Amino acid sequence: MEKDMQNLKEIAKQVRKDIVTMLTESGSGHPGGSLSAVEILTTLYFKEMNINSEEPQNPDRDRFVLSKGHAAPVLYSTLAQKGFFDKDELLKLRKMGSMLQGHPNMNYVPGIDMSTGSLGQGISTAVGMAIAGKLDKKDYRVYALLGDGELQEGQVWEAAMSAAHYKLDNLTAFLDNNGLQIDGNVEDVLNPGPVDEKFKAFGWHVINVDGHDFEALINAIAEAKAIKEKPTMIVCKTVKGKGVSFMENEAGWHGSTPSREQCDQALKEIGGEE
Repeated sequence: MEKDMQNLKEIAKQVRKDIVTMLTESGSGHPGGSLSAVEILTTLYFKEMNINSEEPQNPDRDRFVLSKGHAAPVLYSTLAQKGFFDKDELLKLRKMGSMLQGHPNMNYVPGIDMSTGSLGQGISTAVGMAIAGKLDKKDYRVYALLGDGELQEGQVWEAAMSAAHYKLDNLTAFLDNNGLQIDGNVEDVLNPGPVDEKFKAFGWHVINVDGHDFEALINAIAEAKAIKEKPTMIVCKTVKGKGVSFMENEAGWHGSTPSREQCDQALKEIGGEE
């Protein structure tokens, strides 16, 4: 178990480096909410999900939907680390002719199960995938990641109500609860809290965890798998810009990219170098 944890930490470190590097190269994109979700995606793709980069369209695979589609860099890096495409593609993020657009596009990128961008649509699609799995009597599981600012979209709550109504115990969603969105504190912009109590009221099983703790995430997913006739929401307390001191808990880094000098500093911090 200790070896597994160390491996996940090393992968997460590389994913963070990729995020900073590709966003510096692109000159546009979203570092804050990408860095806050690293442990969640690392746990899913390298510990939990039944996926194979050699068969990205296998009908029995688990599905993942990045409902907060602007955090595409964390998904792209994770997929590249998992072998879905060459890592050199990461440096082409948001460039003309690149398959790596500003938001995930399932038509171009192997391993993307759903194109996302408009907030609220991702979790709605994940609900549809989970319903399809039930209808087709498939064993695959569906995972989705939402942002806390995204909860201000009414469509999210329609999806939440539907998931509970159809008893989608094959659906597990994660909330990247970093407390910040592009305009500032989520609570100040339009407070969706208490989010755990709201999802419980909508009929979900809810688990609260530290979103940067691999063991807590693994245990939460195991608990979700054991729940019957209810979808599960794992509320992950996270830090926006996690791993880079000058980005952490700063709303300004929601959609700003680092300079070359800031990139060098960030890479040293993430790598633990002096």
